[in-house]
Amino acid sequence: MTIVHLEFQVSDLKAGMAFYGDLLGWTFARMGDMDYYLISGDGIGEGQPVSGGLLPRNGPVPEAGTPPRGAMATFPVKDVDAAYARALDLGGAEAMPPTDFPGVGRVCVCEDGHGNIFGMIQPPKEMM
Repeated sequence: MTIVHLEFQVSDLKAGMAFYGDLLGWTFARMGDMDYYLISGDGIGEGQPVSGGLLPRNGPVPEAGTPPRGAMATFPVKDVDAAYARALDLGGAEAMPPTDFPGVGRVCVCEDGHGNIFGMIQPPKEMM
């Protein structure tokens, strides 16, 4: 089974687009008249293996630091420490600092300021 679509619910669409756009280089296109924005970027979007959407959160934002509240997407990055620092600079919060996992890579988990968590991974040098 392969993941084919990801959605991120945010409390502020403009802030969510700025966060993910700046951090991962994503762009967003409104889908018709709905408050739903299709994500485009490296490996995500039309013609890519995975599609994605950004939409308004339908309820209160989960409190920061609470246990995971849904599936977690993990994105490949060239430098996990730099991407982690950038996520925090953009208003994200730490869920797990960059940590080495032998044979897997260097991984971190962040909160996006809208109640979502996501991971970033830098493959080990021997896999690059």
